[in-house]
Amino acid sequence: MKAKHTLMVQGTTSDAGKSVLVAALCRILANHNIKVAPFKPQNMALNSAVTAEGGEIGRAQAVQADAARIEPHVDMNPVLLKPNSDIGAQVIVHGKAIGNSDAVDYHQMKPQLLGAVLDSHQRLAQQFDAVIVEGAGSPAEINLRDRDIANMGFAEAADCPVIIVADIDKGGVFAHLVGTYELLSDTEKARVVGFVINKFRGDINLLLPGNQWLEKKLNIPVLATIPYIPELYIEPEDALDFNQILNTNIAINITVVGYPRISNHTDFDVLRLHPNVNLRYARTPNAVDKCDLLILPGSKSVMGDLSFLIDNHWQQFIARHLRYGGKVFAICGGMQMLGQRLYDPKHIESNIDEMDGLNYLPIETTLQGAKTLSQTKAHCLTSGSAISGYEIHAGKTIETATVKRLFKLANGEFDGYESQDGQIKATYLHGVLDNPRFLSQLLEWAGLTGATGFDYESEKDNQIEKLATEVEKVLPINVIKQLLSLN
Repeated sequence: MKAKHTLMVQGTTSDAGKSVLVAALCRILANHNIKVAPFKPQNMALNSAVTAEGGEIGRAQAVQADAARIEPHVDMNPVLLKPNSDIGAQVIVHGKAIGNSDAVDYHQMKPQLLGAVLDSHQRLAQQFDAVIVEGAGSPAEINLRDRDIANMGFAEAADCPVIIVADIDKGGVFAHLVGTYELLSDTEKARVVGFVINKFRGDINLLLPGNQWLEKKLNIPVLATIPYIPELYIEPEDALDFNQILNTNIAINITVVGYPRISNHTDFDVLRLHPNVNLRYARTPNAVDKCDLLILPGSKSVMGDLSFLIDNHWQQFIARHLRYGGKVFAICGGMQMLGQRLYDPKHIESNIDEMDGLNYLPIETTLQGAKTLSQTKAHCLTSGSAISGYEIHAGKTIETATVKRLFKLANGEFDGYESQDGQIKATYLHGVLDNPRFLSQLLEWAGLTGATGFDYESEKDNQIEKLATEVEKVLPINVIKQLLSLN
């Protein structure tokens, strides 16, 4: 059955601009009062979000849902892979983990997962006027073409048109586009209705001869050349940016430890954009200059990342940092690492049965098969500020001694801890820094005075609107509607 009013965005490479272009198209359509939903058949990412119904999806699809001005839903990302080793990942279907799989076994699962993918797409297509689909990686990975559900495999099964985007900033944009197209099968080539060139800088007249050559060679139009948009920040799908943006005004220096299986690093995008924060991700302490606040983020492999901390001398850095009066804030897996002991008897994330934690909080954590997945409201017991966030964790944490609690949840339970000396705060709640009042109080606790008020939610929406405005200039709504057969 032909997918009605569905358009798929595929890319010549990872990070070609698929996620951002889907977000732009969703906002453009929403601005023209067209009900639109994002969709990604299969996502591989450690950044995830929790939906209202308690399911887990890729963070990029939650951002795209925000762009479409709708609530995220598990149907927007029916298959999510969360890598927990170089060859394996946790497999999440319709928001719930069904187990771990290595690459070979997962490849065998794909035909069964295609049904779940198509069911989700069909439900969205029935509820919305348009569906914008994001591919994964590149459709030209010929070793992965067999049983593909993420790119042309989905497009063929759903019978939808495809546009291919390439990032000219990487260089070789015409080679990327021609090479990708030529590696497709004849039926796949017939689905390609246009190309989009992303992040162009300079005089467009210098690019036009290349575009004309491409159109003549492949008989496919270049639908748009999207300019490089300075100072645009849309939450990344999974890439971790180690570049530091220095603020010249009153600022506090914050370092996030970038261990190998860091998860949900979008928790700290608010800090990257905050006018009074200098944020740095660091693999090793040697990369750290000034640090007022050290953050231990979430992790998809807590014991493995804890071993990474120890092997790379972070344990000594943390001790010295605290001794000199610095502060430490931890989220989810980072909080578990600060405890006395970690247990993984069922080998949920690793082959290690148990190991010592960093021993800064009187807690122990046991990893369990069933995840806690929920959107949460609470208030901070130390400041009284109301907060909202979300939980994604497999660990069950218990206290081994009396400890100061950080949050009281709406359901009456408690979350988070504060050390007796007041230098460490930790919580299971992702997204807690997106709450302006709590963020201001946390930065003040860490040593910042005279902070500028900062509304991250408004800034995120402004950034999406800025993106949509620039994209619509080169890819007008009438062209988008024609691609979706909405005319």
